Amino acid sequence: MEYIVGVTALDRWLKARDWLSDDAFGGPKVLKAAWVINLQKGGTLPFVLALMWAYDCWTPTAWTYAALHGSYGLCWLLKDAVFPDPNWEKRVTFGGAFFMWAGTLGLYWIAPVLVVTRRIEVPSWHLALATLGYVLGVVLMMGSDAQKYFTLKVKRGLITDGFFSRVRNPNYLGEMLLYGSFGSLAVHWAPTLVLVFVWSAVFLPNMLRKERSMARYPEWPSYLRRSGLLLPRLIRRATPPAAASEAPRTVTN
Repeated sequence: MEYIVGVTALDRWLKARDWLSDDAFGGPKVLKAAWVINLQKGGTLPFVLALMWAYDCWTPTAWTYAALHGSYGLCWLLKDAVFPDPNWEKRVTFGGAFFMWAGTLGLYWIAPVLVVTRRIEVPSWHLALATLGYVLGVVLMMGSDAQKYFTLKVKRGLITDGFFSRVRNPNYLGEMLLYGSFGSLAVHWAPTLVLVFVWSAVFLPNMLRKERSMARYPEWPSYLRRSGLLLPRLIRRATPPAAASEAPRTVTN
């Protein structure tokens, strides 16, 4: 009963969220979701630099923030040009585009506004840790998305090797690492609240929906035992006796 209630709640939330981002207020769907997202991602570097100019704030923390979040936006545009996510090829209404900005994308700009307007300055070790987290995050996100894109062009199915060998959502793990790095530089509760909201209302439901989709593959039980939802599983779960005799399968997606 608890499982059924949980599934129903997830389905209801996904339906409501998808309506807000795709169909809100009705009308023609003339905007690609990718255009809306790319505008924010690609606009981050000029936005932060404009803030720095407007407030005459050229501190090391502001420059580091501009470099990290700005370069991520450029990497995103490169990714969209070379291996675009088909989920963002859908068309949305103008109301949907508004909610994509108001509910997620625009909230990511709270951190740089705080860094610049409050003239936040963090110690060098904090800048180093933020840079380390960002680099690991962007490599995970870009690498796993590239693997998924080019693998699926060859063969559909469950991807269980490479970036996905020990964790089922390396792309979301990468996004959380890099956005966590950005938010930490603001040293304020607001970016943390934004990240908790996005991770719980967007990332987690997406991961759970993906889990349900992947469960239809026969390789799923074995893959589930040796991989983690978000964090890499270093020790494989014990194999049930009934499954121990099954021959291993090489799977590409």
